Amino acid sequence: MTKEQIIQNFDPSQPGLADATIFGLPFSEEQSEIVVIPVPWEVTVSYGSGASDGPEAVLDASFQVDLNHQDFPELWKLGIYYAEIPQEWKKNSDKYKDLAQPIIEALESGEDLETYPALMEDLHKINKACRELHTAVKEKTLQYINQGKKVVLLGGDHSTPLGYYEALATQHDNFGILHLDAHMDLRIAYEGFTYSHASIMYNALQIPQISKIVQVGIRDFCEQEVDVVKSSKGRVIVHTDSDLKKETFEGKTWQQQCVEIINQLPQKVCISFDIDGMYPWYCPNTGTPVPGGFSFEQATYLFNKLAESGKEIIGFDLVEVAPGENDDWDGNVGARMLFHMCGVLAKNNGMNVGNRICF
Repeated sequence: MTKEQIIQNFDPSQPGLADATIFGLPFSEEQSEIVVIPVPWEVTVSYGSGASDGPEAVLDASFQVDLNHQDFPELWKLGIYYAEIPQEWKKNSDKYKDLAQPIIEALESGEDLETYPALMEDLHKINKACRELHTAVKEKTLQYINQGKKVVLLGGDHSTPLGYYEALATQHDNFGILHLDAHMDLRIAYEGFTYSHASIMYNALQIPQISKIVQVGIRDFCEQEVDVVKSSKGRVIVHTDSDLKKETFEGKTWQQQCVEIINQLPQKVCISFDIDGMYPWYCPNTGTPVPGGFSFEQATYLFNKLAESGKEIIGFDLVEVAPGENDDWDGNVGARMLFHMCGVLAKNNGMNVGNRICF
């Protein structure tokens, strides 16, 4: 069947098809305009774990998402496809995560790794494996971009988008990152891991095409990260949760704050959304939760304003969703945020997502 025939015969009001792709959609990879690349990876996690199971949790929960989105009621017709990835990505994540734990434990005990040749050798193996993963993600992203697809990344921990950014850098010579997170992620080779989840934005700064990183919701950072911000000479702009809340307590609206945030970004923007940027009750099982944050609706409002701002959204990543043992709440929140962000990307890029439903 052609895509048009599938659309005519598909009932979006029914539960998602169990044998379909993400959100229960009936389209093939070729027929879908948006491709989600899942990256089940969390090798360098040093606190809570589970992010490598995030993509599957989001996929499972996506079948319960109603397709008649108020802002983007015809988004589903574009087709969103959950890409097939090499099985060794998850296997290597588990393998090298186990290898990393003795290193982390030694450091937490105050040991000098230089006195443990075996641990140093394992550290080099881990850094090599992480680099290989990023290169593979870059190649997979470019594969779909070259097919004319809009590509998004679903982590995994926050280290996973580096290869994705590198792929975007081959297509765009100047873009910024709108970074929503509880953490700055500007640590330099945290715990010796070059590609730590806590180092993603520092590593992003090494990509010359990334001209600006605007961080929103930050509420946990170290002295080294503050030094990186100060030495960036305006390349990194930080909106801490404390500062944003203080402004709202004193009368500034979220709408005004969003306008300021968006105006600080260059013309082309990639969104990086660590789910722990939101209030912890949205995703209580995320790896490194911190009190405070913003609401689901604040995030979607910011994304909607960005889509309408005249800026060009070139992609996004959604990371650090970790499923709970006894419920699928985190996956549910992640799936709904992913669907909304796909709508924002599509609308901003001139795709037909329908008119907002008003009551």
